[in-house]
Amino acid sequence: MSNTEKRIVILNEAELGKTLSRLTSEIIEKVTNLNDLLLVGIPTRGVHLAEVLEKEIYSKIGLKISKGTIDPTFYRDDQDRVETRLIKATDIPTPIEKKVIILIDDVIYTGRTIRAAMDSLYSWGRPKRVMLLVMVDRGHRELPIQPDFCGRKVPTSKNECINLRLKNLDGEEGVFLE
Repeated sequence: MSNTEKRIVILNEAELGKTLSRLTSEIIEKVTNLNDLLLVGIPTRGVHLAEVLEKEIYSKIGLKISKGTIDPTFYRDDQDRVETRLIKATDIPTPIEKKVIILIDDVIYTGRTIRAAMDSLYSWGRPKRVMLLVMVDRGHRELPIQPDFCGRKVPTSKNECINLRLKNLDGEEGVFLE
């Protein structure tokens, strides 16, 4: 049986679009002053999600939101246990003091990536507030970190994998349990 035959669709392309629209509305509702907002994506798919959310916010309210990238690789405490990938340059386009930052990642699992991203972020300064947006929360947290914005909660076993696929990266769109 091939990998594509074994996978379960959690969100298809249309459902993913609706979920992103809902998350955008939640951001607009929860962030008091959107002029102070900075979207910061965690590579790889968090960066692309930040781009999608920035476009969604613009289409809903006509406001251009700043966005950046933060690579937490060097701040991880479990580098020996995670797969390696090319380091992506951190790009924070504006001073972060007095900013409301939404860290964006595709899937939250143990919480270690988010902790490392926060450590990396604070090396750039002290923001007014840091919030977290994830497309999928699969449980199994090792650290007390919870998302402020969550597309879908999907309880999984530790040997299962959740993948967000985006058209511009993967040629298809959706969230899959594999």
